[in-house]
Parts: sequence; structure tokens; C-alpha cells
Amino acid sequence: MKKFVGLCACTMGLAHTFMAAQSMEDEAKKRGYETKVETQGSDGIQNELTAEDIANADIILLSTAITPQNMERFEGYEIYEVPLAEAIKDIKTVFDDIEEDLSTN
Repeated sequence: MKKFVGLCACTMGLAHTFMAAQSMEDEAKKRGYETKVETQGSDGIQNELTAEDIANADIILLSTAITPQNMERFEGYEIYEVPLAEAIKDIKTVFDDIEEDLSTN
């Protein structure tokens, strides 16, 4: 099964972080991905991505308004980044673009 991991974080770590995470998770599942999305918010890091999660991912998508904690975990991997608003409002297009990019590489 294809694997998707995401990370969402914003300055307040309240609504937008979790709205973006839910949007990413829902779209990934619709497309047949095994899914895990980490959030970094007012309640700390939730659903933290492991080194294994990241290494096994077909898609790594970051949707942030701040620099998340532990970014070194992603060094050496191809990551995609979008603003929180885009992940919330237009996640279908985000996935379409990523999948198109992956199919041409």
C-alpha cells in the first residue's frame, strides 16, 4: 500500500493546524494511501512521525506557518510544502500536483 505522511503546524497551533491535518488525512485516504499526520500545536506534538514513517513514505507533505520542531528528520528526503490555507481549501489540487510530479520523475 502507498504511504503518506504529513506534518501541520502554525503559530497558535489551534484550529488551522487541525483543519489542515484532517484535510490531508481525508484526501490521502480517498486516494488509497496508508496515512499518518503529525500536528504541532498548543498541545505539543501529537501523532509524531517516526524515522520509519518518514523513510517508508511515498509522499511527505508539510503544511506549516512556522518552522516545525525536529525538521532534521526530513533531511535527505523529497518533501512537498504548502501553506496551511492551501491544505485546508484546495487539498485535492495539492495531491493532483504531487502525484503528477511523482509520475514524471
